[in-house]
Amino acid sequence: MSKNKIENKNSTKAIEENENSKSDNEIICENKVSSEEKDVNEESKTEILQSKDENSLIQEINNNVTPVQENSTIEEEQNNQEVDFTKKHTKIWIMGIMMVILLILIMFFSTIFAIININSEKIISGVSVNKIDVSGLTKAQATSKIKEKIEEKLNCELKLFKGDYKVNFNPQEIDVDYKVENAIETAYSIGRKGKVLKDNFEIINTYFSKENIELEYSYSEDKLSQIISVTLESMPKKLQESGYYIEDNNLIISKGNEGYIINNDELKKRIAKSIKNIENKNTYIEIPTDLEQPKALDINKIHDEIYKEPKNAYYTKEPFIVYPHSDGIDFNISLEEAQNVLASQDNQIIIPLKVIQPQITTNQIGTEAFPDLLATYSTTFSTRNSNRTTNIKLASNKINGVVLLPGEEFSYNKVVGKRTAAAGYKTAAVYVGGKVENGIGGGICQVSSTLYNSALRANLQIIKRSNHRFATGYVPLSTDATVSWGGPEFIFKNSRKYPIKIVSIINGGRITVQIFGCKEDVEYDVEIKSETLQKIHGKTTYRINETLPKGTTKKVQSGHGGYKSRAYRILKLNGQVISKELLSNDTYAQLETIIEHNP
Repeated sequence: MSKNKIENKNSTKAIEENENSKSDNEIICENKVSSEEKDVNEESKTEILQSKDENSLIQEINNNVTPVQENSTIEEEQNNQEVDFTKKHTKIWIMGIMMVILLILIMFFSTIFAIININSEKIISGVSVNKIDVSGLTKAQATSKIKEKIEEKLNCELKLFKGDYKVNFNPQEIDVDYKVENAIETAYSIGRKGKVLKDNFEIINTYFSKENIELEYSYSEDKLSQIISVTLESMPKKLQESGYYIEDNNLIISKGNEGYIINNDELKKRIAKSIKNIENKNTYIEIPTDLEQPKALDINKIHDEIYKEPKNAYYTKEPFIVYPHSDGIDFNISLEEAQNVLASQDNQIIIPLKVIQPQITTNQIGTEAFPDLLATYSTTFSTRNSNRTTNIKLASNKINGVVLLPGEEFSYNKVVGKRTAAAGYKTAAVYVGGKVENGIGGGICQVSSTLYNSALRANLQIIKRSNHRFATGYVPLSTDATVSWGGPEFIFKNSRKYPIKIVSIINGGRITVQIFGCKEDVEYDVEIKSETLQKIHGKTTYRINETLPKGTTKKVQSGHGGYKSRAYRILKLNGQVISKELLSNDTYAQLETIIEHNP
């Protein structure tokens, strides 16, 4: 091989080695090949062609050229990727910076927004209490606004009705109490929890979606039950349960009649719903009722309940115990005859009784067994009302001479019995459904109230007592005791160590109830104190009566205001107060004055 050929081979080999050892950047630069290098390559190719055939040389040339082209393409792709990566990286940095700036702005304005609201003394927008808007008000202003609505509500009447039967009562009669301060405090706390972002979100959310605070309230379940009981008592077509009572020497059985009873739970729900809605001033509430049949009478059971053997009264000295007498009672006809009488179609039947008197009655040992007058109380009444006077005398006679052993309870309704025309009771004025009407037995509540005051002063335990719906004139406020057959009851217990005896005396227009017994080792001086807490203004209703002469006016009912009151029993020993017992908190409704006119 010639020297030139060797040099060409060495040159070609050197070129290949140089190209393989170059860096990527150097390859990029080598793409622009100088003219000198091209000439060398051409000369080398000419010499190689001389020693090899044409196809071999072309293949060899291609083998030498191809790597350069492929490396160039890779270099371009890598450069493009580097550019794309740089652009993406730059965009990410820009977006990150923008997010940081946005976050800083949000925190800045949120802080300013929070500071503004924290320093504000007003409730935020979108807040209401019982659907009454209090937005933008201070706590004092919101409290005043809600209390104004409540005052209007408490001065309006709830109207219970069933068909044509209506009974009205005022929410104050059941001691309705709204928790205004709690609701306002809850309303004011919205957006003020102490966490900036959470508070701001709550403020914005409340502005758009609104927030209503439910106003909590309470009322006297016992007083509402009493109103419902009185409502049922005077409701027409009510269920008449079968019953019986002893009058003189007769057992009087009254058969019941189908009728309605009040669904107490449902009525309470309806009343509670009306009380809750303080915006509704005059609400009519239909009395929910169920139609029921009276319980069947069982003559054998009645006989077993009334049958008694006579017992003599007696007492022991050590220990001192009085055992009162007990009359013996039995049917004066056979059970078969009594069953036949009961099977009759009469609504009221009479079975004659034989009453067997004991040899010694309690009254016969009176002065020895009940030596001390423990308490006495008197009230007055008008004898011009003969019917009412008769009722008072009948009830007084029923309680006169009753003896209670220690721990024994006295039930006024049980002792006096059902007030009926057959028992001699007359029609007199009574309160029915919020107005004065005539009813059987009017006046007996004066006897129960007089007895209540005497029992208080004898320091006896009161088990059950209810105030009248309207204030009475014969005893101070909160010292009355209303009663009704099947309704309000008056019950007290002989909580003393020894037996007691009730003595009731009528003298002219005065009834006096005395309680006798034995004094204990320690006897307290008893004082009953009545307090008037609030007076409720009276109401006058005018209605047209076209039967009156033109231009005339007639007062149909004289009304009076209502009251809130309470009473205490104060025990003293040697002039020092030992205890002060709250007896009751009472509400007396206003009795409306009704005036009719024909304009």
